[in-house]
Amino acid sequence: MQTTAKPWTYEKDGYTVVRTCAWSPPGCHPVGCGLRLYVKDGRLVKVEGDPEHPISQGRLCIRCLTLPEYVHHPQRIIYPMKRVGERGENKWKRISWDEAYDIIVDKIQEIKEKYGPEAIVQFTGTGRQTAFYDGPMAHAVIGTPNNCYAHSGFSCLGPRTAVTSYVLGARYPEVDYAGQFPERYNHPGWQPPKYLIIWGRDPLKSNPDGFYGHSVVDMMKLGTKLIVVDPRLTWLASRADVWLQVRPGTDTALVLGMLNVIINEELYDKEFVEKWCYGFDKLKERVQEYPPEKVAEITLVPKERLIEAARKFATSKPSSIQWGLATDQKPNGVQMAHGILALMAITGNIDVPGGNIIGSIPLILAMAALEEKLPEEVRQKTIGKEEYPAFFGALPVSHPDLTLDAMETGKPYPIKMAWIKSSNVIACPTAAPDRWYRALKQMEFVVATDTVMTPTISAAADIFLPLSTFAEHDGIVAVLFGEVGILVGAINKALQVGECKSDSEILLELGKKLKPELWPWLNVQTMIEELMLKPALGITFEELREKGWVHVPYEYRKYETGKLRPDGEPGFLTLTGKIELYSTAFEGWGEDPLPYYAEPPYSPYSTPELAREYPLILTTGARMWGMFHSEHRHIRTIREIHSDPIVEIHPETAAQLGINDGDWVYIENMFGRCKQKAKLTAGIHPKVVHAQHGWWFPEKPAEEPSLFGVWEANINLLVPHECIGKLGFGAPFKCMICKVYKAQD
Repeated sequence: MQTTAKPWTYEKDGYTVVRTCAWSPPGCHPVGCGLRLYVKDGRLVKVEGDPEHPISQGRLCIRCLTLPEYVHHPQRIIYPMKRVGERGENKWKRISWDEAYDIIVDKIQEIKEKYGPEAIVQFTGTGRQTAFYDGPMAHAVIGTPNNCYAHSGFSCLGPRTAVTSYVLGARYPEVDYAGQFPERYNHPGWQPPKYLIIWGRDPLKSNPDGFYGHSVVDMMKLGTKLIVVDPRLTWLASRADVWLQVRPGTDTALVLGMLNVIINEELYDKEFVEKWCYGFDKLKERVQEYPPEKVAEITLVPKERLIEAARKFATSKPSSIQWGLATDQKPNGVQMAHGILALMAITGNIDVPGGNIIGSIPLILAMAALEEKLPEEVRQKTIGKEEYPAFFGALPVSHPDLTLDAMETGKPYPIKMAWIKSSNVIACPTAAPDRWYRALKQMEFVVATDTVMTPTISAAADIFLPLSTFAEHDGIVAVLFGEVGILVGAINKALQVGECKSDSEILLELGKKLKPELWPWLNVQTMIEELMLKPALGITFEELREKGWVHVPYEYRKYETGKLRPDGEPGFLTLTGKIELYSTAFEGWGEDPLPYYAEPPYSPYSTPELAREYPLILTTGARMWGMFHSEHRHIRTIREIHSDPIVEIHPETAAQLGINDGDWVYIENMFGRCKQKAKLTAGIHPKVVHAQHGWWFPEKPAEEPSLFGVWEANINLLVPHECIGKLGFGAPFKCMICKVYKAQD
């Protein structure tokens, strides 16, 4: 365990300084960046990076630097509110927490008695701190089996983690950037990857789930070279040895082509394959269907570059792969994830220094145990459990597409109440958001928790519970979200704003009212200690607070020592005990046990008739420097950087369409249209456009029909509902078709 040099709070130059770790809200992927919060007269005045934090080392993004503006923004909701007008009128009345809880408890009990607990759905957002409490809130407080992330096909991390569970029999593998060691890059057992493939991800902007973007640059300085797979020229792609500008939605063909080269040229790790992989011969046979020439035609990547990338990766050990949302956001994503795991495995880069590391810590197991208090006969009613057993087996949550179907049709049973937990449902995660909007309006009762009024809350909510930011409550941050547990840090309360409460406070207080036998703890600190810190790390919250952060012990090659299996035997937690290049699990579910390529459901090749009217390939979902999905739209400093929704178009394509840089344009296809501002860039393929997601406008009217202008720039209107893979995963957010034309209004 590592101890910091300064106490967690101290006085300096008239300020109270609180050292803490960032998480959410406001939204952020977790490395638990170290912060120093300067508070004076009850207000957060400034934020500095904490140079002693072992991962962030004092470096901060604009979202942290503008935290004072967020905390004290006039649009924050800081008291509980009850709707007094019609839904969508944005008329509210301030109430007490006691009154809010009484209303909520009465409605939950009424709906459960009348329709059963399954008639309630909790919708959760991507705020990582809330994830500790999602399952317990749904299952051990409300008592419903339906905990839902309303992203079609669970197209965010879901496919990758599920496939990893079935193919690797372990937790999601992350790039070894030495974050698990207090000494970081000076640890004697660590070495930098010789090559790092960044596949469908922009880590400098997103810092995805525990991987710190700055670490890429750090490792580049230590000699790591890059291979970047991205349809857009990112900052890292411009500095890569090889940039593979893939056609959106065809990544699975690309990885199969790389496997073809590596296997046919015998560049794979024969010893690792022989000892630890299952089904290599069948994989070898499958990849013969994907020679570089064919793959080049599919992906638009020149075969010479494909071959160069495959050879460099396979012959330079150790090497690793950073794989992002491009894996998840296509119906063929399960097969892409399978192929990427195979690429890691046959090159011998699994759980080795400088490769892709795997592991887990039991930090959230006790919280998960609370979920098991849900009666089995209720759990069996989870939406999608029967239709998509592979989905439910890896992610025991409601299937999002089938949840919308149930809300619309009342089948297999009616849905009458929604608890919207830090999710701007109609602005950000959903395909066909207009259908979600209508479905939410039909609910008998809707509760929402957030920091500000959003289009979703204004449209549908009856009760608004105001959330504290991470500067306003105590808690913990678990780096890598428990997938590869490397660091646990303390979140320390620096100030109180209004009557805002944290997700954990709401969980405990409402738990005491609905299921008091499950929630005996006096306060959140005690709950965190008993459920997470003591079982996992043997420390109290105060001890963690004084230390600042604790590194979790880590070892490599756990498959050799039995650390990946409950029986202690060497190998992987799969049916065969090996990495399943040929998946016995997929075979059992009637899916092809080997990775394969399938053309996107809407493309110039699969739907040529439609493509004549909608000739451009539409991709979306890439991150911005200043905003986290649909958050931060109200922060003036950030809006100075990101003032308008942007669609990127190649200059040649724009010239053909009569579009100039800065013109407002419509993006349209057979499902819908939206309006964004054109940015001309040669860093995107002439056949491809990229549109930003998550846009709404807090400066516009909150009431209907405006709802903060949520329908104006909403690119998800062009993405269809339930266009997903065979096992229930992945939707085509990154591979649709469209046309673009200049707006005349």
